[in-house]
Amino acid sequence: MRKYAICLILLLLFNVGSLSLAIDNQNTDHLTKVETSNNSIIQNIKIEKEPLGSNPYAIIETSMGTIRVELYQNWVPNTVDNFIKLAEINFFEGLIFHRVIDDFVIQGGGYYPNGTQKESPFGPIDLEIHPLARHHDGAIGMARTSNPNSATSQFYICDGAQHNLNNDYAVFGKVTSETISVVRDIASVETTTKYGAEDWPVDDILINSTSIKAKTKAIYRPLHPIQESYTNLFFLLQKIIPFFKMLN
Repeated sequence: MRKYAICLILLLLFNVGSLSLAIDNQNTDHLTKVETSNNSIIQNIKIEKEPLGSNPYAIIETSMGTIRVELYQNWVPNTVDNFIKLAEINFFEGLIFHRVIDDFVIQGGGYYPNGTQKESPFGPIDLEIHPLARHHDGAIGMARTSNPNSATSQFYICDGAQHNLNNDYAVFGKVTSETISVVRDIASVETTTKYGAEDWPVDDILINSTSIKAKTKAIYRPLHPIQESYTNLFFLLQKIIPFFKMLN
């Protein structure tokens, strides 16, 4: 029995070493993917501690499928409230995704299929940035002109992380993991130049409706690699403790 305990202790030490390597890797390789590894760690931990059901979510029904979005009302309330007000008056119904760039963004909320622009009745909103609302894969943000406080109704959804946009554009939510495939499908469509605009889909991608639900359900968020290491360590300790009890 002691041999088993010794083997498990060695395995535990190996896991601790792996944890250290994971931390080292986060301080080097991961820096190329996010602004700083420390900020990424803080963000993931903060999100995991957010109480489930604290934010509303939007259901965007498109001609290519349903996109479900958690809205960060706790972080950027003014931006979320603007989107909710537009959804409640059915503003987005019948509009299209008029700008689609694979591996970048899909953008909609401003044009009809015939190229006519639709203006928000609520006017522009001020740029609202939260340090934890970042341009991760599936993030939804407000499009705007060169004026930071010019966003009205047009929004975009990130197809892949776009951290170069951080602090310049307002992220106000994130697509859930179970519906991100719809974003991928839209991002991959063929585009052309139409009505004087580039990256316009050849075939119209309609927004059929946008509804707001009161609270989110549990949304899967992948753990940060360091968090995964701690989780693995925890489960390993759970297996080791009974063996030590048996030795006593």
